[in-house]
Amino acid sequence: MALPFDGAISTFFEDAAPEEIRAAVKGAGMKDILDPSYPYSTRLDRTKYEADMAALQCELVKLQADVKATGKRVVVVFEGRDASGKGGTIKRLRENLNPRVARVVALSKPTDREAGEWYFQRYVSHLPSAGEITLFDRSWYNRGVVEKVFGFCDDTQRAAFFRQLPEFEDMLADEGIHFVKLWLNVGRAEQLRRFLARENDPLKQWKLSWIDVEGLNRWDAYSASIAETFEKTHRVRTPWTVIRSDDKRRARIGALRAVLSGIDYTGKDATAACPPDAEICAGPEIWTADGAAK
Repeated sequence: MALPFDGAISTFFEDAAPEEIRAAVKGAGMKDILDPSYPYSTRLDRTKYEADMAALQCELVKLQADVKATGKRVVVVFEGRDASGKGGTIKRLRENLNPRVARVVALSKPTDREAGEWYFQRYVSHLPSAGEITLFDRSWYNRGVVEKVFGFCDDTQRAAFFRQLPEFEDMLADEGIHFVKLWLNVGRAEQLRRFLARENDPLKQWKLSWIDVEGLNRWDAYSASIAETFEKTHRVRTPWTVIRSDDKRRARIGALRAVLSGIDYTGKDATAACPPDAEICAGPEIWTADGAAK
């Protein structure tokens, strides 16, 4: 079986990955958590996960009905390193909702025309109308992290982004949009393990891109850009919720609870839609450059 990018991820694993990362991946069982600082040593029990997820799916349907009936507008931004679990988490949030109410927005590279527009302009057109939920699979925060790391913007453009962003997000709040920002944070060893699994799975190879491959060599540059982005954009009115996603099951439950617990809706069950586990879901204070907790 031909490997994508000529097996560049396996080559990185064997030849360039830090020794401690390589050892962690090689010595781990399938269910093991690779980050020793993670507060749980194994994945969430499947029975517990499925019970919690079923209850949360019912809450999401209640939220959808309330949004449609009342004209609420909801925006959830999903950000994080590659392979941090954004797509899987969005799938669980979205799977039982009406696509006419809850839309996923995953924008590709800007067209030449879009590149000449005000940076936020192409995102504005995807914001929800009354009675809608918009889930951004990556967002305007590309400029804070990915574009910086790969040189897709210059320092002047990025400085303008950070200068304009507080007012932009305040306008969303002023409009009455319920706005949630989630950052899924995966450790370096777990990210590499997930990339290796994708590389060897013909059904998942499509998920890999040149950005993923090249990003393996730019972990520290990503970390510096993420840290600066949190410093400049974590605000009382529009805070970040960081979710430690080394365990996908706990991360998904945490993300759904982070969304549901922060908004009122008819029929809400506060037991199911409770605040997420603070051990893995909190503010940027639980983020560090290596993916481990402070």
